Amino acid sequence: MRKIVVILFTLVFFSCSKNPESFLEYVNGYWEIDKVMFSNGDVKTYKYNETIDYIQITDNLKGFRKKLKPGFNSKYITSDDAEGITVKIENDSLHLHYKTPYNNWKETIIDANENSLKVVNDQQTIYLYKRYVPLELDLE
Repeated sequence: MRKIVVILFTLVFFSCSKNPESFLEYVNGYWEIDKVMFSNGDVKTYKYNETIDYIQITDNLKGFRKKLKPGFNSKYITSDDAEGITVKIENDSLHLHYKTPYNNWKETIIDANENSLKVVNDQQTIYLYKRYVPLELDLE
C-alpha cells in the first residue's frame, strides 16, 4: 500500500510541475526589475528603473539581451552592446547562457508568464521582472 501512495504522489507531483519549454513563449520583450532576493535573505525592491532589459530569442534558441533607457512615446536610448544568449533545457530546467567579450554566465528561468519573469543566477540571487509598459503621452 505504501508503494502505491508513493507512486501516486510522484505521478501527481510531476504532472503538476511546469514544463520549462512553456516559459519560452513569454521571454521575448521588454522587462524591468521589480525585486531582487539575495541568497542571504536580503530583498531589494525597485520603485523606478532607469534602464530596462530587452530580450529576444529566436526559433533557433539563440538571441540577445540589451539594456535600454526608456524615453517618451515608446522611444528608447541604447548602445550597440548586447549580451548573446543561447537557450538550453538541462535537467528539466530552462537555462539562459549569456556570453559577452568579457564574461560568460548562466541564469535559470524559475517561472515566466505574460506579465512576470523570475530567474535565478549561480549565486542563488533571484530576479523578479515585470513586463515593461512604456509611458505614452498624449501631446495634442
